[in-house]
Formats: sequence, structure tokens, C-alpha cells
Amino acid sequence: MTDDPPPNPALLPSGLRDLLPPDAETEAAAVEALMAAFAAHGYQRVKPPLLEFEDGLLTGTGAATSEQTFRLMDPDTHRMMGVRADITPQVARIATTRLAGAPRPLRLCYAGQCLRVHGTQLAPERQVAQAGIELIGPDSPAADAEMVLVAAEALAALGLTRLSFDLTLPPLVEKMMDEAGIEPAHRGPLARALDRKDAAAVGAHGGKLAATLTELLLSAGAADRALAALAAAPLTPGAKLLAERLAETVAAIRARAPGIKLTVDPVEFRGFRYHTGVCVTVYAPGRHEELGRGGRYLCGAVEPATGLTLYPEAVLRAAPPRVPRRRAYVPAGLDGAAPRAQGFATVAGLAPVADPLAEARRLDCTHLVTTDGVLAVGGE
Repeated sequence: MTDDPPPNPALLPSGLRDLLPPDAETEAAAVEALMAAFAAHGYQRVKPPLLEFEDGLLTGTGAATSEQTFRLMDPDTHRMMGVRADITPQVARIATTRLAGAPRPLRLCYAGQCLRVHGTQLAPERQVAQAGIELIGPDSPAADAEMVLVAAEALAALGLTRLSFDLTLPPLVEKMMDEAGIEPAHRGPLARALDRKDAAAVGAHGGKLAATLTELLLSAGAADRALAALAAAPLTPGAKLLAERLAETVAAIRARAPGIKLTVDPVEFRGFRYHTGVCVTVYAPGRHEELGRGGRYLCGAVEPATGLTLYPEAVLRAAPPRVPRRRAYVPAGLDGAAPRAQGFATVAGLAPVADPLAEARRLDCTHLVTTDGVLAVGGE
């Protein structure tokens, strides 16, 4: 009989990880840069709790996150609680309860961590940082456009200026199937075909919508081409209204920022299923992971709202490398106030050492404070 080896204390559950220096500080600084950009546009910060009672967390827009929510029992009340998988439903709750009487439009922003039951193949992390904005009250193309414009400015603060904003209409396909009377037996296979971008399967299951949906599927790409296909397509009445709203949103974005790259995928519907209108996903050139996602929804099931959530970890992977803060070693007996005023992080020596320069190198400092000033620390 052999004893099992002791568990490795550094081993973490799948999809969770430690963030070490200097990456943790870099992420925190990036989040604050995003939040500063949001605040500059009048978005006020809120801080929802990490856990809520299940019956509150998973109602309204939160119902869409049910399968991704970790649950546990509150030892105090014996009621079930959930760990948030997405912050947007919590902001919606705050807007409709604590801030129900606040003047509209209501602009709120947030930053925090979320926990999800499952990662994905492209994004295996289960603990996900979020930083986002919610615009509650107005239902207009200008409000939809503001999500793109504010996000573009916030990301530019981190050096991301070459971005693509992919606009979608998640309700469009369902609206067309409802109004065209597509049989329930064909809806699931048709939705899967559209999700896989399988034109042949769309033709097989699309019925009277087959030709139109195939044309829209193939039109995905540059905004002008996709909008032209939508304008020319024989859309059902409700779908036509959605398409017109998308065109108005594109026009509103271009009126204020003509250089922003916009793409349109008319039949894309992935993501949380609480979206009711124009949605947006943010990408960086050469990268497949999403930097952010958002769109229109109903706040408290009745009030129009739109929002956009950025994912700081993905944003930093796409952004130019940030230069770590310079570290200056301050030998015992010297004062580090002046270097800190110059932007250095100072590492104070707690006792005299024989070789301050070697000590500075040992502690990963880039500079050494001397009686003559701050000197750069070279290699060996």
C-alpha cells in the first residue's frame, strides 16, 4: 500500500489561474483606464455584489446566464445563492430598484470579476474580468451608436486603434421564422445551420425563407454590402424594422466617427439570449477572441436599454505591451519621496547592504537611488 502524494498547493481548478507581478498591476491599470474613459462620458460607477440570491440574480436578463451560474446555499438564510456569470443583469436590477427614480437616460459603468461553470474552446477561462457600460432609458440609433463610440475611445486609451466592430441582429432570424410560419421541427436544424454558416443546410431547412437567409448568410462582412443585402431582401415586416434600425445605427456611428471599421453579420445570433435589437462584438485584427460584446435588451423586462462589456484580459492580449512601472531600490538611510514623485515605484532597503547595486538587481529594480540622484541599473 502506498500513500498518495500530498496535493500541490499551486494546483488550481480548471479555468482558474493566479495573476502574478507585473501582470496583475498591468490588468488593474488597464481596467482603471477603461473606467476613466467611461466616466469621461458621464457613466457613473456601480459595484454589485459577487453573489446574490438565486431568485433575484436569475430573473429578467439574468435568466440567460442560468446554465453558467455556480450555486451554493447561504448558511445564514438557507436560501440558494448564485455567483454572477455576467454583471449586466445586476446593473439592470440596480437600475430598476435602487435607481428606479433616477433621471433617464441613466448611464452606469462597472468593473469586476465573474465566474462561469464552463469555459469555451476559444476562451477556457472560467473566471472572467469585465468592464462595461449600460445606457438605460433611450431606444434610439444614437444610443446604440454610443456603445460603439465610447468603447472605441476607451480601447484607444490602451493603444488599440485598429478595431473591428461587428454589428448583428440576434432577434432577426427568430422574427423571420415566426412571421413566415416556419414549422417547429425545422427551427432547430435551421438555427444550427446558420450558426455553422452551412449554406446547404440552410437551403434544406429554410423552407420559404431558404433563399433569403442564404443570401443574408453570404452577405456577412463589410457593412455596406450587408446593409444592401438586407435592404434588397424580401423581409417580413418585423424583420424589416430591425434591418432599418441597424442601418440607422450604422449611419449614426459614421456621422461621428467615419473611420471606425464596421462589419455586419445579419444572421448571427450567438451570445446571451436576452438581446432584443442591434448588438455588437469587438475584435482586433488577426485575433479570433472577442474583446467585448453587448447590445440592446430590456431592463426589468420593460425599460429599453443597451450596453457593452469589455473583457480586460482579452483586451490586454491584443493591446501593445504596456511598459512596467520603473522600480528604484532605495538603500537604507536614503529617502524615496523624490523618486516616487517622478513616477518610480520605490523598494526600500530595510537594513544596510554591502553592495546596493547588486541588491537592486536581485530585487528586479531598474534603478538605484543614490545621494547623487537616481541611476539606471545595468546588467551584470
